[in-house]
Amino acid sequence: MSLFITCPVESVERATAFYTALGWTLNAEMSDHNVSCFAIAPEQYVMLGSREMYASVGGVEELIGGPQTPSKVTVSFDLGSREAVDELVDRAGAAGGRIGDTDDYPFMYQRQFDDPDGYHYSPFWMKADADPTA
Repeated sequence: MSLFITCPVESVERATAFYTALGWTLNAEMSDHNVSCFAIAPEQYVMLGSREMYASVGGVEELIGGPQTPSKVTVSFDLGSREAVDELVDRAGAAGGRIGDTDDYPFMYQRQFDDPDGYHYSPFWMKADADPTA
């Protein structure tokens, strides 16, 4: 099964620059002037579409928020190390993202960032030898 997370953005060009700066891979075959598709893992993608394109697909323009509208979804994903989490969040900040909290639990290290359109990401590293019920 493939997973596609589709997000409306103010500027496809700005969003493409931001996600490229994160080091994510642009899928050129699934991208054009209205949408950019980034592979974040095998068979997992973030689609960044113009607000017009998103409204035409979703059918309800008033449901499309903006940078000042709180994120209704948090996209969380695991990375291979604590350093990989820090590197990604640092790249997000350097590319114009808003950096949020850092949580260092006995079982997990997690950080937060929002992209320029207000979408919330929470990359984490799960400590292999920790008990998540602790």
